[in-house]
Amino acid sequence: MAHPFWFQRALDTPSTPGNVDVNGVRIHFETWGEIGNPGIALVHGSSAHLEWWRFVAPFLADQFRVVALDNSGNGDSGWRERYSGENFAREVWGACEAAELGEKPFLVGHSFGGFVVLETGHLFGNKLGGIVFMDFTVAPPEQYVEWGRRVDREGVKPKRKLRVYEDKATALGRFRFMPEQPIAHRGVFDYIADKSLHEVEGGWTWKFDPSLYDHLEMGIDQRDKFAALACRSAVILAEQSDDEGAYYADHMAEISAGKLPIFKIPGTYHHLMFDEPIAVAMATKGIVLNWIREDGADAMRASLAQITNPCKEDGRESQ
Repeated sequence: MAHPFWFQRALDTPSTPGNVDVNGVRIHFETWGEIGNPGIALVHGSSAHLEWWRFVAPFLADQFRVVALDNSGNGDSGWRERYSGENFAREVWGACEAAELGEKPFLVGHSFGGFVVLETGHLFGNKLGGIVFMDFTVAPPEQYVEWGRRVDREGVKPKRKLRVYEDKATALGRFRFMPEQPIAHRGVFDYIADKSLHEVEGGWTWKFDPSLYDHLEMGIDQRDKFAALACRSAVILAEQSDDEGAYYADHMAEISAGKLPIFKIPGTYHHLMFDEPIAVAMATKGIVLNWIREDGADAMRASLAQITNPCKEDGRESQ
């Protein structure tokens, strides 16, 4: 079956790798687009990596400077002894600065990445242009369920090891999206699976740290942090999502007087960037461009006024 038009175009769009040290750990990232354009940072979800955005970022890069990063414990970034929301937030901000996104960058966080950008907004909200939460919502405290602190809550053994597969083909055969969903584009699935592995002594294994959630506390205060954000926000949902983290959009609408932009992309599942990457890119672009228009409303009005009254700028009224 032929790939959709965007598949090869995305792979052919050049990106530039980079690294930045954040609190003693190397954070890997890739950039697209020109320095000087408004900046967007893309943040992946749990047990994922920056390649989750490979088929979205190129379609933002015509108008934006884009960075996608591997948070610590994922992808090609280093691992930590213990993980925290604050460290994840500083990694995002460090990548924004290293990638030269400029003033007031915009953040997009998918799934667990929504928690990460929420933490980033909590620490750096007055330096951000806005946050797009993608298939991530905040629960009312009385319904909140902690995902982290697994050692304390579940008694799991800390510092567990990943399974090592003797050959790459066997490992690839074990790859699954979590939660599982229909495979809309086999080429995308195979590409992401391949980028999720690396070779180690004895064979092949996954790139994520299985102990990431051992001590990480995501926190019952997510709703309150969202309510206190010093920047704008919006929510993009997958219509068919089965992810528990996306169940509370109605609550977010209620506490924002129904004014928070919240909408679903039809026909998509939790990993919506693999189902409809163009729709995801254009939805993101539309939100962010409107925020940019809001920030530049006075300049836009003044510029348009010169069309109807071109002499006003130099102090002369037209006759």
